Amino acid sequence: MKTSKLTVGLVFLTFFVISFLTNIMGPLIPDIINSYHLSLGMVGFLPFSFFAAYGVMSTSAGVLLEKYREKKVMVFSFLIAAVGSLLFGLFPYYAMALVSLFLIGIGMAALQVAINPLLRVSGGEEHFAFNSVMAQLFFGLASFLSPLVYSYLVTNIKHDRTNANEFLEILSKLVPDTLNWVSLYWIFAITALTMAVIILLFKFPKVELEEDEKAGTWSVYKDLLKNKTVLLFFFGTFAYVGTEQGIANWMSKFLSDYHQYSPQTIGAEAVAYFWGLLTAGCLLGLLLLKFLDSRKVLILFATGAIVSLTLALFGTAQVSLYAFPLSGFALSVMWSVVFSLALNSLKNNHGAFSGILCTGIVGGAVMSLLIGKLGDIIGLRYAMTVLYGTLGYILSIGFWAKPLVNNAIINVKKTKENQ
Repeated sequence: MKTSKLTVGLVFLTFFVISFLTNIMGPLIPDIINSYHLSLGMVGFLPFSFFAAYGVMSTSAGVLLEKYREKKVMVFSFLIAAVGSLLFGLFPYYAMALVSLFLIGIGMAALQVAINPLLRVSGGEEHFAFNSVMAQLFFGLASFLSPLVYSYLVTNIKHDRTNANEFLEILSKLVPDTLNWVSLYWIFAITALTMAVIILLFKFPKVELEEDEKAGTWSVYKDLLKNKTVLLFFFGTFAYVGTEQGIANWMSKFLSDYHQYSPQTIGAEAVAYFWGLLTAGCLLGLLLLKFLDSRKVLILFATGAIVSLTLALFGTAQVSLYAFPLSGFALSVMWSVVFSLALNSLKNNHGAFSGILCTGIVGGAVMSLLIGKLGDIIGLRYAMTVLYGTLGYILSIGFWAKPLVNNAIINVKKTKENQ
C-alpha cells in the first residue's frame, strides 16, 4: 500500500510538471515578439511547433508504451524535454525555440499516454475517478503557478547589480541582459532532469493495459478514420484545444496591445487566472453532470464561453481583463464531455479511438498559428473572432451527440457492460 500511494503521488507530480512546462506560452508571447522583433504570424509558429508534436506522438506513444512500458517511456519523455529546454537555454534564438518546443511537446505527449494507466493501477480501479480529478487539480495548479513564476523571474533578475538571492544571481549569468524570460527554460531543464532521476530510482507496479488504453493496429486506425462519427468527434477535440490555446496564447498580447496592460505582470496574472478558473470549473462541471444531461451542460458552458469571448474582445479594458479568465471557466468541462460523448458513440476500439481524439490536440497548433497570421492582416482582435467558429462547433455537439451512458463522465469498462 505504501508503494501504491507513492506511485499515485509520483503521477500527481508528473501531471504538475507537464502543466508547468506546457501552459506558459501565453505569457511569453509578448516578450518573444519584442525580443526577436517578430510578426504575429511568425510567433504563431512557436505554439504550432509544440502542438504539432502532440499530433505526431499521440498515437505512436501508445505503441511505445506497449513495447517499452511506463518507466522507460517516462524517463525518455523527461530527458527529451530536458534536452529541448537546455538547447534553448544555451542558444536562445528564434529557430532554436522552434526545435526546443517541438522536443518538449514530444516528451509531454508521450508522458500523458503513460501516466493514466499507471494512475489506474497504482491507485486502484475503485479510486480511479477520484484520482483522475485530483490529477487534474494538480495540473491546474501548475498552470496557475507557471505564469506567476515567469512574472517573478522577469521582474526580479538584475544584470546591473546583485540579485535578491543566490539562485537569481546564477540565472542572471546564464541569460542575456535583454532576455530574462529565457531563465524559465533553465528551470524547465532542471525540473525535467530531476524528474528523470526520480523515475529511474522508482519501483513501478506492473501495469496491464485495458482495452481502452491499448494503441490498436494500423488497420484499426484506417477503419476508424472511414467512420463519419470518428471524424466528427476528432474535430470536436481539435476545436476545443484550438479554442483553449487560441485564448491562452494570445490573451496577454491582446491585453497589452489594446488596453496597455503590462504583459509581465497583469497579462501574466490574467493567464494564471484563466488556468485557475478552468480548473475550478472542472469541479463544478463534475457536480452538474450528476444531475444534468451532459449535452445540456456542454451547451450551457459553450454558450458561456461565447459570451465571455465577446466581452473579452469588444469590452472595455477592465471588462476584457476579467472576461478572458472567465472564458477559462466556461471551457472547463468541454474536453471531458466531448471525449466521453465520443467514446460513447462506438462499441469497441476505444484505445485506438482515444489516440485519434488525442491527435486532435494539434488544433492548438493550427488555431494559434491561424490567429497569428490573420492578426498581421486584420489585427489581433478580429483574428481571434475565428474562435467563434470552433466554439460554435463545440456547441453543435451538444445537439447531435448521443447521450452519455449513466449520464456521467464515461467509464469505458462499464459502458461495454451496458451495451
